[in-house]
Amino acid sequence: RMPEGKKLNKKMLSRLISRVPRAAQTARSGLRAYTTHEQLPDEHQMIYEMCRKFADEELAPNAGEWDKKHEYPAAAVSQLGQLGLMGISVEDKWGGAGLDYLAYAIAMEEVSRGCASTGVIMSVQNSLYGGPVDKFGTDAQKEEFLIPYTTGDKIGCFGLSEPGNGSDAGAASTTAVSDGDNFILNGTKAWITNAHDASTAIVFATTDKDLKHKGISAFIVPTDSPGFSLGAKEDKLGICASSTGNLIMEDVSVPASNMLGEPGMGFKIAMMTLDAGRIGIAGQALGIASASIDCAANYALERKAFGAPISKLQMIQDKLAKMALARDSARLLTWRAAMLKDSGKSYTKEAAMAKLAASEAATMCAHQAIQVLGGMGYVSDMPAERHYRDARITEIYEGTSEVQHLVIAGNLLKEYQ
Repeated sequence: RMPEGKKLNKKMLSRLISRVPRAAQTARSGLRAYTTHEQLPDEHQMIYEMCRKFADEELAPNAGEWDKKHEYPAAAVSQLGQLGLMGISVEDKWGGAGLDYLAYAIAMEEVSRGCASTGVIMSVQNSLYGGPVDKFGTDAQKEEFLIPYTTGDKIGCFGLSEPGNGSDAGAASTTAVSDGDNFILNGTKAWITNAHDASTAIVFATTDKDLKHKGISAFIVPTDSPGFSLGAKEDKLGICASSTGNLIMEDVSVPASNMLGEPGMGFKIAMMTLDAGRIGIAGQALGIASASIDCAANYALERKAFGAPISKLQMIQDKLAKMALARDSARLLTWRAAMLKDSGKSYTKEAAMAKLAASEAATMCAHQAIQVLGGMGYVSDMPAERHYRDARITEIYEGTSEVQHLVIAGNLLKEYQ
């Protein structure tokens, strides 16, 4: 366990992380149920305690300021990289920590509890950028486009959504036309997390219109390529310390060797990536829910009304009970999805369930935290209003709640056919 009373430092985390990969394989060998952090294997408990300490000491004290200034948390991201948290499931030969997705889900919740913006940066780096490069990339691609990213030295982003397609991922209007040993890309990607901080983007573009979604291919595109530019940084409701914007490509020439996977595999890569990404966003949402519960419970114990702490009031207890129930239920769904992925089983439906339940729990918990705090919940002196703003996006990106219902129902019906 983490030593009590000691300030977290990089060497301490690195030593503990180095002990995890050897035993973390036990989580991959079979599927069993864990319902509390105390029941987790020792290695996962260490990850939990490390990330919790890091969030309390390095993230939570600064999250409010980063949010107000819309400031990218560069130092924190660098530290996450040094700790192995920017490539959690990537093999150590490619600079990662070599852990499993259960460890990733646990880490995502704790990091996001400290700062949801840092959490989404970490999620995109692990799931949406690092995931597909690790799974579908060649050794040469991993050498150039994975190793510097798992260390946190560079940041990546995921270019799927477009101004006109939103949830219809198969309607990519961005094109990639073969030109000798290169492809020429033209088009715009919208709502891209990490856009203004990324050195490389995974871009999905149509290479054969006649094949529709089977004619979409994926490309690794350096953001300093001639013809590549960024739209304005979006002024968002929440997760303000992470950048969001458009990727604009005008005759961007990319070597054919930068194609990720085979021609026409882009849609498949995107869907597989989003399945894994939903576990990460579920973790982020859980972190926001947990932070909201922390805020509400601590305030209820300290705030006095009618001669006693408001925690004595049954109405307040009712709210806290419902918050904990929603958060804990969603956490179990998230762990289940992660463990199914780790065991090599299908997890599309379960990841959608986890993401849906966790995002709705985050929104509800953040809402109720403000109710518990009353007027204090509505001002920026307390973090409740930030949690409320941060929670809302978790029901939108990486598949809206409405899309998650479709994914769940579609997969459920297949089980009866």
